[in-house]
Amino acid sequence: MSRVLSAVAWPYANGPRHIGHVAGFGVPSDVFSRYMRMAGHDVLMVSGSDEHGTPILIAADEAGLTPQQLADQNHRVIAEDLAALGCSYDLYTRTTTRNHHAVVQEMFTGVYENGYFVEQTTYGAISPSTGRTLPDRYIEGTCPICKTPGARGDQCDACGNQLDPADLIDPVSKINGETPEFIETQHFFLDLPALAEALTAWLDERAETGLWRPNVIRFSQNILKEIRPRAMTRDIDWGIAVPLDGWRENPTKKLYVWFDAVIGYLSASIEWARRTGDADAWRAWWNDPEALSYYFMGKDNITFHSQIWPAELLAYSGKGDKGGTEHSLGTLNLPTEVVSSEFLTMEGRKFSSSKKIVIYVRDLLSRYQPDAFRYFVASAGPENQDSDFTWSEFVRRTNDELVAGWGNLVNRTANLIAKNFGEIPAAGQLQPEDEAVLAAAEAAFGTVGDLISRHRQKAAIGEAMRAVGEVNKYVSDLEPWKMKGEDQRERLGTVLHVVAQCVADLNLVLSPFLPFSANDVDKALGGTGEIAPMPQIVDADDLDGGDGYPIITGDYTTAPSWQRHPITVGLPVAKPTPVFRKLDTAVVEEELERLGG
Repeated sequence: MSRVLSAVAWPYANGPRHIGHVAGFGVPSDVFSRYMRMAGHDVLMVSGSDEHGTPILIAADEAGLTPQQLADQNHRVIAEDLAALGCSYDLYTRTTTRNHHAVVQEMFTGVYENGYFVEQTTYGAISPSTGRTLPDRYIEGTCPICKTPGARGDQCDACGNQLDPADLIDPVSKINGETPEFIETQHFFLDLPALAEALTAWLDERAETGLWRPNVIRFSQNILKEIRPRAMTRDIDWGIAVPLDGWRENPTKKLYVWFDAVIGYLSASIEWARRTGDADAWRAWWNDPEALSYYFMGKDNITFHSQIWPAELLAYSGKGDKGGTEHSLGTLNLPTEVVSSEFLTMEGRKFSSSKKIVIYVRDLLSRYQPDAFRYFVASAGPENQDSDFTWSEFVRRTNDELVAGWGNLVNRTANLIAKNFGEIPAAGQLQPEDEAVLAAAEAAFGTVGDLISRHRQKAAIGEAMRAVGEVNKYVSDLEPWKMKGEDQRERLGTVLHVVAQCVADLNLVLSPFLPFSANDVDKALGGTGEIAPMPQIVDADDLDGGDGYPIITGDYTTAPSWQRHPITVGLPVAKPTPVFRKLDTAVVEEELERLGG
């Protein structure tokens, strides 16, 4: 058994999240975490709402709210949506907690005392019309290195190099199209060149394992080639104060939102431990070098998780060229793997809330089963290349694969047992075909589990559905509905026992992907319907006296182990209701109409 940190990207709280966001971080991290728990590992799955930075100020102004009011509103919406999607967080929290502020300031102090912050005069981008600081990501222009248009002020996605907004050719504000004004300002820069050797050694070691997705490791190694100091403070009045005399009192100097957001994985782990009553419990995942950590996100966040966050960890632990001493949080583990997904588009277009090219999570879940969406993401999502969500493909996969494949197998199995026995029948002498299909179903535990553990979820669910097809073929070949004579009753009982065992096996195999329907399938076969524990929203107190806020948490220890569990003869089985809803093809036109064609 290993301790596994499942560190899930923090959704930005300037608005509700759309399905493109959760396809990259939400569903893949939950599938992995659910499987790892069932496989016997001690999993800590943490995340929260990222609530600082200029975009929150802009959105709050537009909504006529204070930044805190907007963050409160959106945090609750995002938390409720993620819980409704079944994401099994041990703790989903937020960055405006006093706990998070304290952990971020401790990290800053440790990095500063170890000598990895340098104070520099630089140029900051200001909106001429409002006088407000423009965040790097809200400035676009032509990359000065590869000359690709559309580069952002923090990095160029085309060549992977980190940038400063003042470096861009013909920079413009994404907010209103105006040309930003650059003024001199004083900031703390993280001394990345002093950490480059340690970062390179760590990435080279990760590359040698062969476990990282090739695009992620290549991109990560490439951005080290042009490494330079990076500003970690901002001219803004919404964020975490810089914990130094002369800075702390300045209301317009705050820590960079990306410096504070990635520390959320650590602060959420500490908050989780404090809520359990064992304030040091988090250390088993962060200070033990044998513990494993997996970071789930979209590809636009690779830079921050394979360069900035590891650099912060190394600097805090005194592992760079300048050395340093260990601080109160101890030597902190670097990521085992950065699990980055590509982008999900919609009907061939990029998601855009402003252009109404968007499907919000809440909107989708109000009309469709969460497992239908989870199945689409697992089977056709942006795992290692960009993929496109289309309503026609969503309907096809739901109807042809979920309903006609898995749903049909569950339904006819429960129907035949209810009609002929009313309970799980005993098995008589097994025939070779019985043993073969039982072996195929049981083998899925090994095949599917191995693929999930290596973040190959598309292949994993493909293997699970292939096994479903084999069991469906077994039923079709033997035609148990024709075994009506008394002399065939024992054979009928055997076949239905075998099919029920296969369904129970494959239901466990599919449960990380389809947790809601896993509970329904378990009920259909006479179980309690509690094999996939669900998250819950709890209104919690701030541990340090601030205002309370909703969190996602749950007890996931009741999930069964990742192996065959023999079915119980005699469990009553009633006539089932379909587990999955077949979708009318008219849905496609209706949804396209909602999108304005």
